[in-house]
Amino acid sequence: MYTNRFSLAIIPNLKSGLLLFAIALLFSTSTYSQDKKAKALLDAVTAKIKSYDNIVIDFKYSLNNFKENINQESKGNVTMKGNKYVLNLMGVTKIFDGKNNYTINPEDEEVAISKLNDKDENAITPSKLLTFFNNGYKYTWDIPQNVKGRKIQYIKLVPNNTKDQRKEILLGIDTQTKNIYNLIEVGRNGTKTTLTVNSFKINQPLSKNQFTFDASKYSKYYINKLD
Repeated sequence: MYTNRFSLAIIPNLKSGLLLFAIALLFSTSTYSQDKKAKALLDAVTAKIKSYDNIVIDFKYSLNNFKENINQESKGNVTMKGNKYVLNLMGVTKIFDGKNNYTINPEDEEVAISKLNDKDENAITPSKLLTFFNNGYKYTWDIPQNVKGRKIQYIKLVPNNTKDQRKEILLGIDTQTKNIYNLIEVGRNGTKTTLTVNSFKINQPLSKNQFTFDASKYSKYYINKLD
């Protein structure tokens, strides 16, 4: 009789354990499936970006922090070819010619020149902004949105580095073109930075001097060589 009582007592526990195991397995399988979908979409974006000869983007940049009462908005544009770029934002122009960075500040009449640090993996460049998600993040399938008839699918990215000041990043991708529509970065301090693409052009006719710094244009500027 003791054996039978023990058996009867343990059966409900076994059923409960099996049920919990089944639920956990179903959840993990669903999550894995979503992660595979997210990875496939990110891979498609990377492949599309790499297929272009050059990219010209007009964008809107906003920074918000409700606690600090900060609300900034600005428009900018960037031209990219390979790892070279010309970026215009908030009145400042940044040029990278493949070797040197040139930061041109008309307000201060100064040009800061620095060399590329190949060892700095955290250095963010406009070209990296389009493919940064390939390393250092966990990604999950997030919500879709309809933006003026365009289906924008969001992928949530969480930095692997626990010391990273960014809590998460939401990457909005146009599912039809496989181009990035916007990027929303949420900081641990409550700061929210959003970059929204207004115009995305590819394979444009560019000047051969597009990414060349012309010192003669800034003869009255202070040249600050940082290296």
